[in-house]
Amino acid sequence: MNPMIEAKNVRFSYGKNEVLHGVDFTAGEGQLIAVLGPNGAGKSTLFRCLLGLYRSYRGSITIAGREGKSLSPREMAALVAYIPQTHTPTFHYTVLEMVLMGTTHQVRGLQSPGERELGIAREALAQVGIAGMERRSYGQLSGGEQQLVLIARALAQQTRLLIMDEPTSSLDYGNQLRVMQRVKTLARQGYTILLSSHNPQQALLFADRILALHDGVICADGTPEEVISPALLEKLYHIKTRLAEAEEGRLIVPMLKEDADVPLE
Repeated sequence: MNPMIEAKNVRFSYGKNEVLHGVDFTAGEGQLIAVLGPNGAGKSTLFRCLLGLYRSYRGSITIAGREGKSLSPREMAALVAYIPQTHTPTFHYTVLEMVLMGTTHQVRGLQSPGERELGIAREALAQVGIAGMERRSYGQLSGGEQQLVLIARALAQQTRLLIMDEPTSSLDYGNQLRVMQRVKTLARQGYTILLSSHNPQQALLFADRILALHDGVICADGTPEEVISPALLEKLYHIKTRLAEAEEGRLIVPMLKEDADVPLE
């Protein structure tokens, strides 16, 4: 069986500045993969290459066995769905209208979504636990609820591959956990999920696998238990940590010094 994603020696440059220096990885079915790395490591650039937004990369990217560069936007939308950090629509859409947007690649020409698409959208809302919100205004929801709507919109595309760019970055602590629990459930249902995060503790708690991206290359790839270590965290984030064992799992404890003059990266 072909992997959902296979990247081989992927390189990408902005002008003469190469930011991906030969990225190699595969993603199989039903995996929740967290991509960790500091600002500027190349996470967003890698995702744009995977989504077909950047096509001038060198190397090879296959999505469900098909070369990414060969896919039209409609074909790409049938294979992979993207969930951004946040989305502020221009118009006052209801929750159901927002999720219906995920079905547009299935509608021919200028046709409007029909009963089939309405059923798909409502099923997606039920999957993420917000079926009762379909008539509410998207703009009046909390940040956590909006993120669940964006996930439901992606599910309405009826793909098995989801790419999420820091989906909890703008959420409070409780909503971060609630969204990640929903994401974990989707992986258990067979979705392949590639998720970028600046929160290694979140990755340690929820991910099946971690890809650590540093200076445009994958510097670590494995289970959270194999990958997360004080040495890796210092390499990625230039901060010393220790790991503490707790009943719920391992915790990352930063070793901070008072009055330390630490420059921002």
